[in-house]
Amino acid sequence: MQSYLIENPGVLSLDANVFTEADIYNEEVIVKGGGIKDGGDGRIDLIANYSNEYIGIIELKKDRLSLQHLKQLEAYLAQKEEIHNTHNDIIDPKTNNNPNWVGVLAGASIDPQLEKLISDGYTFKGIPIAAITINRYRGRETRNIYVITDVYFKNPVSTKDTKKYVFENVEYGKGRLVLAVIKSYIQRNPSIGFSELEKVFPKSCQGSMGVFSAEDEALDILNSTSRGRHFLKENEIISLKNSKIAVSNQWGKGNIDNFITCANKLGMKITLAL
Repeated sequence: MQSYLIENPGVLSLDANVFTEADIYNEEVIVKGGGIKDGGDGRIDLIANYSNEYIGIIELKKDRLSLQHLKQLEAYLAQKEEIHNTHNDIIDPKTNNNPNWVGVLAGASIDPQLEKLISDGYTFKGIPIAAITINRYRGRETRNIYVITDVYFKNPVSTKDTKKYVFENVEYGKGRLVLAVIKSYIQRNPSIGFSELEKVFPKSCQGSMGVFSAEDEALDILNSTSRGRHFLKENEIISLKNSKIAVSNQWGKGNIDNFITCANKLGMKITLAL
């Protein structure tokens, strides 16, 4: 299951508004004091970054999820300060230096008592808890693999900045807004090259990474860190006259205003959605 989720992080999506995109940060992360039995060290199965706003601690089990597994997850979440201090690059501090947290249990099925607890909006010290059941099946005729997931989650209090923006009569979240603006600008200026575009949208608009990177550089980042920092699907890669680029997906409340200011100066009208 662990390898499958690393290759398919979209399975960890919890809802359609807040926890829509998961970026796997690392696997098998040792955390001091996270051991449930003796208070010794524990080992977190997966740590994820949800949309540059939430750090997700993910506990995986092969079989049925139980209340005992919830206690293990809570032991990790109790050490969130130590985790963040040790791994302070889970979320770019220039994007969000005070991230929120979410705990996620993933298994093949779920105990009914645990299911009700989580579905009713259970939290641990204010941290929302979710559960996902994941099952894979092979089709009898096509032999294709099918994955069926069920999500149990009710986030009672969301502090995430969920602002939506309108550009060219279409509503977007932060990252998709940037992608749409860059695509639109290049359509209006089809002869522009990489260096020229970088002058129009300088790195300072985003922060440490920049608004976009060369496609090869973005792929190198993905391959070396197993973390997708750019929009890399075929329909998201943008062709310039002399290269191909991938737009950064690292946007949050700490840097999106810089980009919008830059875009507005170029006559690209962006407004808050009502």
